[in-house]
Amino acid sequence: MMGDIVFLAHRIPWPPNRGDKIRSWHLLRKLTTLGPVHLACFADDDADLAHRDVLAPLLASIHVEKRTRSRAAGALAGLLERKPLSLSLFESVGIRRFVADKLASHDVDCIFAFSGQMAQFVPDNLGTTRFVMDFVDVDSAKFACYAESATPPMRWIHAREGRKLAAFEKTVAARADASLFVSEAEASLFRARSGLGQERVFALENGVDLAAFDPDGSYSLPAKPGALIVFTGQMDYRPNIDAVIRFAEQSFPAIRAARPDTCFAIVGRKPDPAITALSTLPGVLVTGEVPDVRGWLAAADVVVAPLGIARGVQNKVLEAMAMARAVVASPAAFEGIDAEPGRDLIVANGSVAESEAVLALLANPQRATAVGRAARAQVERRYGWDARLAGLPAIVGGRAAQVAEAAE
Repeated sequence: MMGDIVFLAHRIPWPPNRGDKIRSWHLLRKLTTLGPVHLACFADDDADLAHRDVLAPLLASIHVEKRTRSRAAGALAGLLERKPLSLSLFESVGIRRFVADKLASHDVDCIFAFSGQMAQFVPDNLGTTRFVMDFVDVDSAKFACYAESATPPMRWIHAREGRKLAAFEKTVAARADASLFVSEAEASLFRARSGLGQERVFALENGVDLAAFDPDGSYSLPAKPGALIVFTGQMDYRPNIDAVIRFAEQSFPAIRAARPDTCFAIVGRKPDPAITALSTLPGVLVTGEVPDVRGWLAAADVVVAPLGIARGVQNKVLEAMAMARAVVASPAAFEGIDAEPGRDLIVANGSVAESEAVLALLANPQRATAVGRAARAQVERRYGWDARLAGLPAIVGGRAAQVAEAAE
């Protein structure tokens, strides 16, 4: 066993029902097998605060605080302090005190920060305490992509955030013992940006819960009057919003014209008003939050992931593949996933290609079934969480000779 571990997360790692929480939960659970873990994190709302009691029995100590700073206040503070707005939104005196107290009162072997916002709570002088930074994605690159498609003033705001975050990420990685990313593509991009090598920057890929996402499981299925296309995701997240709007307005009409019985279900919590408005389109269903997304995946004839901006590994794609569904993914959504296009999933670039790919699968259910079975077999081979996190003990423990090999 190691000494104590301090784990910092920008959202409470429970329940694992969205991309960041899925990764942080599995990391946290693995870390608790290595040593006593002290968790400090934010809660988005009162419902999140209530999950504190679920995690507490696993931990040596826990500090959860509700994030109350508004976007406007965070933006103003970021501008005045000349730092990334993303950091200002997550300022906390309480978390700074929690970290200082644990370092002073416990034999802390490692501070593990999940998501770039949490790096601001890691003191500069750690002595022999190891600092592992899980950036997950290169967030600065995401904001640069936002800037390319935005109009003023958001173009300026996103461009500024991209520049400020890039500088911050580089500074953090320079003092971290290890910087982690969700895919080798993201890790390679960051190595090029930071100048750091493979001995400091690692890919630690996401997995999927193969037991939970089991195509042979028993699920409550939605009513399905005709063919069903499904998209799953957090529906107040901009890349998901943009992807779904484009698919509903540009790809789905051609599908609907050829197959009038087809329904496009947008399944996910907190739908943005722009998403809710799509329910007025013929055949489009906006569900909002559902008790169990697996029922919708099990019922789907095709699952789509038409993202234009996507970083790292898309959990929504892995989950659909684990459920043995035929997935039609954009090149951006496919990037970072170890799978063979045409066998394990279909990669379609643009609205015309998406429509044609979906229609081909709807017209040939045997082909869709074969793609789904191959998808399940691939995630079983490649994406179980135990296998994906096998290298974490070496990374956290600082066994330098093993780290590079373990992280591959």
